[in-house]
Amino acid sequence: MKKLVAVLLGVFFALSLSGVAQAAGASTTAKLGYVDLSRTFADYKKTKDFDKVLSDKENSYKTEIEKKINDLKQAKDKFDLLSDKEKEAKKADLEAKYKAASDFERAKLTDLRKEQDEKMKNILKDIEDAVKKYSEKEGYTFVFNDKVLVYQDKTLDITDKILDILNKGYKK
Repeated sequence: MKKLVAVLLGVFFALSLSGVAQAAGASTTAKLGYVDLSRTFADYKKTKDFDKVLSDKENSYKTEIEKKINDLKQAKDKFDLLSDKEKEAKKADLEAKYKAASDFERAKLTDLRKEQDEKMKNILKDIEDAVKKYSEKEGYTFVFNDKVLVYQDKTLDITDKILDILNKGYKK
């Protein structure tokens, strides 16, 4: 019985070593690459177009918000000139205007953040698709994000190739 256990352990150990050897052999033939995700994101034409759209919207919202603030300042200045009795009657109206302006600003900023998040997800999906397409075409086994690597050999950087794919495929 002890011999059988010893033989089984020996066979198991031998199989384990052959698996390690195969894995080691596979890793020496693996094709590796990495992508500078920050640069890819920043240099992608779609990112620049989305940034412009969001910036224009933000400026439009700021203009609307500034107009509301100026209207509130004028209303406050008029309010300050009223008698105590008139102030009491107009106080609720002024507070409602402040709340409406505050709610407007909060809603517009939330809308901008949501749109920015959606656009970022869209861009990251484009990048992921381009990396996958290029990697499959060129036979890469692993492609990493440069942020998770402690050391990168610049010869493994495929960022420019990914940017070419993205920018050539992007249509406004």
